[in-house]
Amino acid sequence: MISKNQIKFVRSLELKKNRKRENLFVAEGPKVVGDLLQAGYTVHSIFSTIPRSDDAQLITEEELQRISFLQHPQEVLAVFHIPSPDDMVRQPSSLSLALDGVQDPGNVGTIIRIADWFGIDTIYCSQDTADVYNPKVVQATMGSLAHVHIIYCDLTELLSHAKCPIYGTLLDGQNLYNQSLSTEGIIVMGNEGNGISQTVRHYVTHRLLIPNYHKEGSTAESLNVAIATAITCAEFRRRQ
Repeated sequence: MISKNQIKFVRSLELKKNRKRENLFVAEGPKVVGDLLQAGYTVHSIFSTIPRSDDAQLITEEELQRISFLQHPQEVLAVFHIPSPDDMVRQPSSLSLALDGVQDPGNVGTIIRIADWFGIDTIYCSQDTADVYNPKVVQATMGSLAHVHIIYCDLTELLSHAKCPIYGTLLDGQNLYNQSLSTEGIIVMGNEGNGISQTVRHYVTHRLLIPNYHKEGSTAESLNVAIATAITCAEFRRRQ
């Protein structure tokens, strides 16, 4: 049986201030929890509706529903310690992503999953990008959080010292499919409504555009940032 204090504690981790204070975050479902365990994340507590080989606390489905952030809870919920950040931001050594003010948790989680799929192991995030340990972000990664290194930093500071090409997706950019794309560099993706900020845009050395192929009448003004990230990463990898 789970106590009221345990329920209250787990639910409190929905808020960033509480995650930061406790240095803990929540992950749910066998796939996400399993990947984080395999990656070596340190466990604070695990709750499960079925017996497990680890030290999970056995609870009922009703109790899982009370602590879960999902509409349909998935058998297991774990509380993990947030890994310690790097003492300093490492310089990019291969292809990486930078998120400039991407605020929707679902988009951030999906982008982490996209990076994992395309073998991009580092994402730099501006301080106003959604918290990667938000339960919605963690869930949207579908376990890819365990495979991608996330660094929150001052993007202008990072980009101003970068010794590699800096690509940015911009509406006034050049056709992605006609440009020379390197195997090293930083791909910057911007805010859902405003795109890449003016301060970060200053450091973009290669301005890219995903062309619109609609031939008749009006069309969408732009693509969802996660979709645009997938298209851009796919083209970079296709060139290898």
